[in-house]
Amino acid sequence: MPNDPLLQPFKLKHLTLRNRLMTTSHEPAYPEDGMPKGRYRAYHAERAKAGIALTMTAGSAAVAKDSPPVFNNILAYKDEVVPWMKQLVDECHDHGAAVMIQLTHLGRRTRWDKADWLPVMAPTLMREPAHRAFPKLIEDWDIARITSNFADAAERMKTAGVDGVEFESYGHLLSQFWSPMSNHLTNEYGGSLENRMRFSLEMLAAVRERVGPDFVLGVRYVADELSPAGYDKSEGIEISRRLKASGLIDFLNVTQGHIETDAGLTDNIPIMGMASAPHLNAAGEVRAVTRFPVFHATRIQDVATARYAIETGKVDMIGMTRAHMADPHIMRKILEKREHDIRPCVGANYCLDRIYQGAMALCIHNPSTGREETLPHDIPKASARKKIVVVGAGPAGLEAARVAAERGHEVVVFEAASKAGGQILLTAQSPRRREMMGIIDWRVAQCEAKGVTIHYNSWATAGTVSAETPDAVIIATGGLPNVETLEEGRDLVISAWDIISGDVKPGSNVLIYDDAGDHAGLQAAEVIAKAGGKVEIMTRDRSFAPEVMAMNLVPYMRELQKRDVTFTVTYLVEAVKRSGNHLLAVIGSDYGGITKEQFHDQIIVNYGTKPSDDLYFELKPLSANRGAVNHELLINGQPQQWTEGFQLYRVGDAVAARNTHAAIYEANRLVRTM
Repeated sequence: MPNDPLLQPFKLKHLTLRNRLMTTSHEPAYPEDGMPKGRYRAYHAERAKAGIALTMTAGSAAVAKDSPPVFNNILAYKDEVVPWMKQLVDECHDHGAAVMIQLTHLGRRTRWDKADWLPVMAPTLMREPAHRAFPKLIEDWDIARITSNFADAAERMKTAGVDGVEFESYGHLLSQFWSPMSNHLTNEYGGSLENRMRFSLEMLAAVRERVGPDFVLGVRYVADELSPAGYDKSEGIEISRRLKASGLIDFLNVTQGHIETDAGLTDNIPIMGMASAPHLNAAGEVRAVTRFPVFHATRIQDVATARYAIETGKVDMIGMTRAHMADPHIMRKILEKREHDIRPCVGANYCLDRIYQGAMALCIHNPSTGREETLPHDIPKASARKKIVVVGAGPAGLEAARVAAERGHEVVVFEAASKAGGQILLTAQSPRRREMMGIIDWRVAQCEAKGVTIHYNSWATAGTVSAETPDAVIIATGGLPNVETLEEGRDLVISAWDIISGDVKPGSNVLIYDDAGDHAGLQAAEVIAKAGGKVEIMTRDRSFAPEVMAMNLVPYMRELQKRDVTFTVTYLVEAVKRSGNHLLAVIGSDYGGITKEQFHDQIIVNYGTKPSDDLYFELKPLSANRGAVNHELLINGQPQQWTEGFQLYRVGDAVAARNTHAAIYEANRLVRTM
């Protein structure tokens, strides 16, 4: 595709980017001791060797000790960062990709009880709701010191050989000055837009003086805060003009929104069920007005949208950041005319939600992301062809089949249902979560292309499996709802699955006892509430739906809070009894000293799943390994020990109730050494 807009080079100052595809700065929380060591370097190098033009690191690297990361960020205020960044840059350069880094001071978007326990500061005394720390009002000596901190950090990055530095504005200290919602100063740094931008322009001037006129600098910011308390589009356009007119920067990286709350963050970085490319037009307006290089990334999850963004002249460089977590080889597949093989980003946001819980970013259905050193994206071919039988075509079973086929094995799959999907078929019943089927659809297509035989409507038995004379059998039969958390009345309750699937009609006065804290409980609540039922969601946890996590919780709350739904934490349902035409819930507490009773016409228990493991235990005595897994070999990426007869393993919820990522990861690392 010689005329493909995505494949055209872009010249930015002295820097020539080989195409128009990039990943914008994001922090996958991979640093070790605040440094971008092996895991971090391998993550970015994977994208570089696949052909991306620009990989931006850090989201964002901290420039000062009083900007402690609230998750595991690069510490750009340390001199020791230079050699680590240089290694990363050199490796990416060797593959032909440019590298930039994003620098920031978080201002109030952090906490005082992190790192060195220094006070959080901002141009306001009001705390940011998301991180909850009350800031001190920033002083003149703070501004001077932080300006110097930025210049020092930028100089370190130039020394490391990076191709440019981007400064993060929105939600962080720079735009805390810009925004009326977070700038309450009455001195020369508050009030008018000129005053509110003063600190940023002083900082940029100090950085430019330090790094020289040729080094590439840019700013990532919002052109409209989309909040009555913030600045609007007209002021955002004026900010854009002033940034360009300063002559201090070389590009603008434009989006929209505000991120001081979970809801605002989710609108700024939309998840599945929300609009694709919601801020692309805003970026296009800025480019049209300023006639200045514009970068953009916000839920550009497919190549067609990225191509459109460049072709229509809305932006100069387009970011597919979460999409590259799902598939780092997007550009390679474009060049090889294999776009149909691109693993889709389904917008599950498992990556970001994990970061905001203090864990490292992982893709819900690419287990190699973040594990490039130990679990490479490319599956190696096996030295000898084997016959692999997989029972179950949910995410774990399909991943086992896909990886086995990539290895070159003969693969047969038995699935009892009429189509593949397992529990994802259930979760996709919710219109907002239909994109989850991309996890299944991609794997089915990959399996079919690699010659995997899938038998649908086939209930596998020990005889069925044995007749295939397999070398290995993978049991991926999943699980069924578990209600055994109750001491009494298990036969009187139904599961969340019963409601989501439509097998049971929603009640009018319903109690959902959510002892799993995952999507199923909330999905059931949404079905019932939309049908007009009154719902109470009760959990013994002190926090609500912890497995759903922050950004995925937002659309549920928006739907449920406007209906007759009550949320109750720190109580547990001990038993359910029949009382006339009603059900009686006996409620207690882990904290003791309380027992109460409530009447409902329907009670739902969401307590995960019990493994569907009958076939596994039937086959276990017939297998060579008796189902045993050598954990050390598994963890170290080495093959299991093979003996005479077939090997038997089980994966996913057929072992224990977990999540989609766990199921896929388990299947991948087990089968890739077979």
